[in-house]
Amino acid sequence: MRTRTTAAALITASLLLTLTACGEDDAAAKPSAPPSLTDQQRSSARAAAGLPDPTPEQEAAFVAALNAIDKDIVHDKADKAASRGRSQCQTIHDWPKDEAKQIDLATRRFTSPTHPEGRTPAVAKKINEAAHHNLCPDF
Repeated sequence: MRTRTTAAALITASLLLTLTACGEDDAAAKPSAPPSLTDQQRSSARAAAGLPDPTPEQEAAFVAALNAIDKDIVHDKADKAASRGRSQCQTIHDWPKDEAKQIDLATRRFTSPTHPEGRTPAVAKKINEAAHHNLCPDF
């Protein structure tokens, strides 16, 4: 009985040593620094993906256009509205000839506490036009 216990202990110890020897060394396990891109490379990558790189002035003009449609669209969250506008530009980029798809996604994308289900197609069309005009006129 003692021989079996000793053998089991030796096998377990050797397995543990084998498993710990398989690990990577500390230098290889450290994460590398994120790749750095120039502003031009970043802008090109965003444009290729359909994401505009608007200036703060363009974003402010977009938010103002949304407020002119209905202040509830922005509901005092300009950064969130601008982010949704950039996403809408990606939709415009990805489906340039499908205005119905663009409007459908704007309908669902621009929710608010008083419109949790989204906007009407008529309002979504105005939102889509505002995004296209202010944030991504090149798409």
